[in-house]
Parts: sequence; structure tokens; C-alpha cells
Amino acid sequence: MKETANSPQAQDGMPLTEHLGELRKRIIYCLIVFIIGLVGGLFGSEPVFDYLVAAAPIDNLDLHAFSPWDAIGLYMKFAFLISFIIAIPFAMFQLWAFVRPALGEKEQKSTLQFVPGALIMFLIGLAFSYFVVFPMAFLFTEKVTHNLGLEQTYGVTQYFSFLFNILLPISLLFELPLVILFLTRIGILNPMLLKKMRKVAWFILIFIGVIVTPPDVVSDMLVAIPLILLYELSVLLSRMAYGKRMKELMARESELDD
Repeated sequence: MKETANSPQAQDGMPLTEHLGELRKRIIYCLIVFIIGLVGGLFGSEPVFDYLVAAAPIDNLDLHAFSPWDAIGLYMKFAFLISFIIAIPFAMFQLWAFVRPALGEKEQKSTLQFVPGALIMFLIGLAFSYFVVFPMAFLFTEKVTHNLGLEQTYGVTQYFSFLFNILLPISLLFELPLVILFLTRIGILNPMLLKKMRKVAWFILIFIGVIVTPPDVVSDMLVAIPLILLYELSVLLSRMAYGKRMKELMARESELDD
């Protein structure tokens, strides 16, 4: 007998094995794009390197290689960063495509907007961490070195490891509002849970702010406060999305009852 749209077989959706197969396919797509971006990033590494050296917090930054592998490792780090920036919106699109069958028509359209938003928020976080946090942390270490009467010799690997250890965590944290909003829209998170987690979230964000900045109160606050505001913005967006989702579900149930 042919299944109808209202039959239990049709409403059950795909079995678990098909869901896992679909998830595996999406992950493979993301890995392919990441690898392609990695190859392309190798060609873009040198211009990015030249810009970052020219825009360093101090004039005439003199970098040294202490190992034959330093230059190769640096190329790979820049290629990884470039590929990561390219892969973020694609990975968000694949996540949206994976959960799309479980969403309503309006939810599909609204959650699709998160794809370009993910790239925008990452770039905003990248700019904040590079132009605000990194110079502050770097100049603090310079001051301490001079106060101790030491001569600073910059290893290229050490310098860029210090830079990337600040840029990547903060840039990823700027994705927090979009991730929470997306998970709320698809029903995984809700504002009540986020409120219960507020103290723990604040502690983690303040801890991150203290770790990536110089050990003074002003620097810690300059980073920790924006991160806390991001979390509170996430809670606000989650509350709005949750209310909208509840209204849509109630409207859908009313239609089914009619």
C-alpha cells in the first residue's frame, strides 16, 4: 500500500543509519573545502605575513628563524588560518542543510541567514583581537623585558604563536551569539538553560580574558567585558528566538487541530 504524507512511516523521517550517513557526508564536504582552502592558503601566506610584519606594534620588527622548519611551519599556520576563515561559512551552511528537513519553511529561511553572519562575526572578532588585544598584550611584554634590562630577540615561530594564541580563541568566541541563536531556533538550547549557566559562563569568559591579556585590571576588563556582553547578547537573542519558535509551534499545532 502506498504511503501517504500523514502516515506514520512518512512522519517518522529517516532512520538513524540514514541520519548518520547524511552527517558523514556533510563532514566530508567540510573537510574537502578545508583542504582546498589549505592549498589556496599556502599561496596567500606570504602576502599575509608581509602585512602582519609591516603592521606590527613596534617599528622595524626583526624576526629570526631558529630552526630550518620555522619557515615551513609558519606557512602552514597561515594556510590553516586562511582555510579556517573560508571553511567557517561553508561549515555553517552544511550544518543548516543537515537540520533543514526538521525545520519549518519559516525556520529554514531565518536560520539560513546565519551562514554569512558566521563569517562576519568571525572577522569582527579577528579585528578586535588583532587591533585591540594583541598590541596591548605585546607592548606589555616589551615593557617587562626592557624593565629587566634584557635584549629582546624575536623568533618568528614564537612571535606568530603568541599572535595566533590570542587571535583564534577570541575570534571563535565572537561566534557565540550566532551559535546560541541557531541552536535555539532548532530547539536544542533555550534561554532558561542559558540563565542557569550564566555564572559558569561568566567565569569561563573572565578566565579567558585574564589568560590572553597582560596581568593588569584595565587590560583584563577591556577583553572580559566585551566577552560577557557577547554572552548577554546571546541570552537576549535566544529569548527572542525561543518566543518566536514557541509561537510558530503553537500556530502549527492549531493548523493541525483544524
